[in-house]
Amino acid sequence: MQNILVTGGAGFIGSAVVRRLVGQGRRVITLDCLTYSGNLASLASIADSPLHRFVQCDINETDRIAALLAEERVGGIMHLAAESHVDRSIDGPGVFVETNVVGTFRLLNAALAYWRTLNGEARESFRFHHVSTDEVFGDLPFDHGVFTETTPYAPSSPYSASKAASDHFVRAWHETYGLPVVMSNCSNNYGPFHFPEKLIPLVILNALEGKELPVYGHGENVRDWLFVDDHAAALELVLTKGRVGESYNVGGRAERSNLQVVEAICDLLDQRVPLLSSEARRSQIRFVADRPGHDRRYAIDPMKIERELGWRASESFDSGLAATIDWYLANQWWWQPIREGSYAGARLGIAK
Repeated sequence: MQNILVTGGAGFIGSAVVRRLVGQGRRVITLDCLTYSGNLASLASIADSPLHRFVQCDINETDRIAALLAEERVGGIMHLAAESHVDRSIDGPGVFVETNVVGTFRLLNAALAYWRTLNGEARESFRFHHVSTDEVFGDLPFDHGVFTETTPYAPSSPYSASKAASDHFVRAWHETYGLPVVMSNCSNNYGPFHFPEKLIPLVILNALEGKELPVYGHGENVRDWLFVDDHAAALELVLTKGRVGESYNVGGRAERSNLQVVEAICDLLDQRVPLLSSEARRSQIRFVADRPGHDRRYAIDPMKIERELGWRASESFDSGLAATIDWYLANQWWWQPIREGSYAGARLGIAK
């Protein structure tokens, strides 16, 4: 499949997908409106590639997207553009509805109109891949259960509710209009180029700067962690080999409590850049009031994508976290402007 349109391609997961697809020799059109978390620096390594084109555009700009699909003869859409931060959704849910629900609706309409103009192999091979989250399933008890593709939806936050709604619209456009869609729901991603309001990069940078490391409640909430490059590889497989109309859960089989994650970061940083005082960075941890509707535990069963598409996560949590910390230590050029600019004064989330 060539000429793939990636929405949200300057974001954390989106940029990993774009870098991977271009590296695989596919032509990619990156669409991003460059809000606070979109960053062209994340695409610097492929900025001059003849296989890559960047277009600054909002997914709600239906006419522009329709023209772009026809101009580029797009063979597939990977839809990652979304507002994704839970704390921001609690403070201002309206933009999450506008982007994640209305934006997806308008993108689906543009894709459907374009798909109906295609013939032969181009029509047969076209795919609309909607990338979603495990948060649509709600939460799990601490001691048992996993999310599968058939787990009922039970979103807890405005963010997860908006993603659940967009998932339902995508399914409806397949069932009602025949649009060839594939879907995926992932666990918590981490890795290079992660915007520094999310748990892992926030803790890394706060720890380096000698700041407090805020942890919600008692840090007992559990997440399944997935290295972003492993996720990008899974998304490529779902787009190119996934069965039409099917959804695939993508998880890292790496459950950790928030406190375990923070403590692991502290310990790795102590090994790499010990404090002059020789004090352990765990002393910087501070427990803060829990946020409303905080899900207890997420855990994904990735057996379907492993069985059908042959995907496996290549990074363990330990190896992926070490690689992530080493990347942040070596790439201050990327994160320092964010810390000093748009990041300053923003409400800092401390767990997805």
